[in-house]
Parts: sequence; C-alpha cells; structure tokens
Amino acid sequence: MAQVMAGRRIVTVVGCHAEGEQGDVITGGVLPPPGDSMMRKKLNFERDHDDIRRMLICEPRGSVARHVNLIVPSTRDDCAAGAIIMEPTEYPPMSGSNTMCIATVLLETGMIPMVEPETRFRLDMPAGPVDIVAACHAGKCVSVTLKNVPAFAFALDAVLELVGHGSITIDIAYGGMIYAIVDAAALGFEIVPDEARDLAVLGEQIRVAARDQHPVVHPELADIKNVSIVQFAGPLVRDGNRVSARNTCIVSPGRSDRSPTGTGTTARMAVLHARGVLRVGGGLTHSSIIGSEFHGTIVGETVVGSFPAIEATIRGRAWITGLHHYFVDSDDPWPSGYVLSDTWGTSTSVAQ
Repeated sequence: MAQVMAGRRIVTVVGCHAEGEQGDVITGGVLPPPGDSMMRKKLNFERDHDDIRRMLICEPRGSVARHVNLIVPSTRDDCAAGAIIMEPTEYPPMSGSNTMCIATVLLETGMIPMVEPETRFRLDMPAGPVDIVAACHAGKCVSVTLKNVPAFAFALDAVLELVGHGSITIDIAYGGMIYAIVDAAALGFEIVPDEARDLAVLGEQIRVAARDQHPVVHPELADIKNVSIVQFAGPLVRDGNRVSARNTCIVSPGRSDRSPTGTGTTARMAVLHARGVLRVGGGLTHSSIIGSEFHGTIVGETVVGSFPAIEATIRGRAWITGLHHYFVDSDDPWPSGYVLSDTWGTSTSVAQ
C-alpha cells in the first residue's frame, strides 16, 4: 500500500491593493476546482476547499482586512482567465477592487502580455464576464477600467426596523454584490476614519436586519441572494452630468472597505439612475473613508429579469506590494487559522 507522506504545503501569493483595499492574488500551490462555469467553480471551491480561504485570511497568516483571489482557467472561449474571489465571510460573485488587483497582477507578472498604451481582455467572473481596459506605461499597469456586470435597484426607500434606531429607509441594489444603501448623514455620520468602528457595528446590524426583513434573489443568478454588504452613502455634489460623494461599505464581519468599492459604486449608480439623478453618459466619482477614488460612468441601459438596469464602467488603480510564500506544516495545530473578536470585526463568524 502506498504511504501518504506528511509534509509542508506552500502557497504563493502576489500582494496587491486597489485604492487601499487589499486584494492579494494566488499564483501557485492551489489547483483550480472543477466546473463548467465560473459560478460552478466558485461553489465547488467554497464547498471543498474553504480551508484555503481560511488559511490565508484568518490569523496567523492573514487578517480581516485581506481579500484573496485565485486565478483559474476560463470556462469561456472569449475570456483570458477566470478568478474566484475570497473575502472574510463569503465568496462574492464580483468585486471591483479585487478585479483591479487581478488585472494588475496578470499584467505585471506577465501572465497576460502587456500592450502599451492599453491592454484589453476579458475576465470570467462568477457573476459574468467583465471587460478590462488597462492603461499601461513603461511596463506598469497605471489604471484599470472594468465594465461591470449589469446593475439594478431591487427596492427604493424600503423600510427597515432597526433596534435602537426605530424605522429607517434603505435602498437595495445589485452591482455585482447585493447592497443595502443608507443615508450616512441621516444616521449622524460624516464618514471619517474616527467613525470606522461605529460604522462597522451599525453596518453589520443593518446587514443582518436587511437579510431578515427584505430577502431578495437575483432574477437570473439564483445563487446570488440577500444583502451581503452595507453602504453608508454621503451627500451628492453635482458637476455637470457627474456627481461625487463620499461613502464607506461595511464588509462582513464588520470593517470599512478601504477602497470606494467598485460593486458599491455601480450599485449606487443604479439607484441614482432609477431615481432619475443620473443618465447614460453621466457618472459618479466615489471617494472612500481614506480618501481614495473610483470613477464610475453609466455607459448603457439594459434589463435584468423584470428590473431596468444599467451597464457601467469603473476606473481605479492597483499596486503590487510584494511576493509571499505561505507555509502550512503538517504538525501546525491551526492549518486553517483562527479568529478572535478583538480583531475580527463584530463577531467571530467566518460565514454570512
């Protein structure tokens, strides 16, 4: 009988962040999961290999501020590569900041040939294909513009009963993830770094309440359901056909996204379009709690199920921060890591 030898697992990761939000990319040591679509690959990986996500995001190797992305072969002939996104409590079907990191790593490590002044390709994401236009100069990817999946508003001014706050209103919208969008000023917030902990606690309270009181399902992708992230939206400032605003999105289990959040920018544009504030050709410059920016533009209208929807692009920047080799020894008592409530958001949950 063959003997299985215990040894050391080694996973290679390229560190990257997009406008402040960490979106590291696995480039070695993890085999792609099976599946005839990227959504099926994501679901299979989530079911069979969640130890990889926990090992890289939980302590002692990671942190609640980290996201990790696995590059896999595309399931579509029109895409150069596919990706599975891993966050502290979920596998999002799409993420703007992570996509910017993925595109930057693919280009700056040579996995996709860089063409100057711009490189165009398509990525196979669980929520659907995403077109990439990367501005390139002197061997560097200086910005990434992605055409996101169609976005739409599920509900405007939905009433939410919230313990300690009574009745508040939320907009529920999809921009690659499902958002509850709340008026930050109405709840007493300016969206500044000193408010981060209070925003995180209230954001998680809103997320849980919204999932309970307003269950929703994507009309075409049944595996995408219910609010998974809360956006505190600042007031709008208009400049011609564009508006600008500050925001922060609370990533479960309770922390502010350091970037302006690409899917959140798209979701908010869908709400503004539904309200008649923005039209095709208009857009939103979104700034984050640390002052970084994404630039969104509505480029078309479409329909998703019975919902009027928008097509939009998001532009931002990403930077490679390092190259890492993570080891897991066979006798390590915490091969999948651990979480403690003093650093892991508002709970010790690793799932929504």
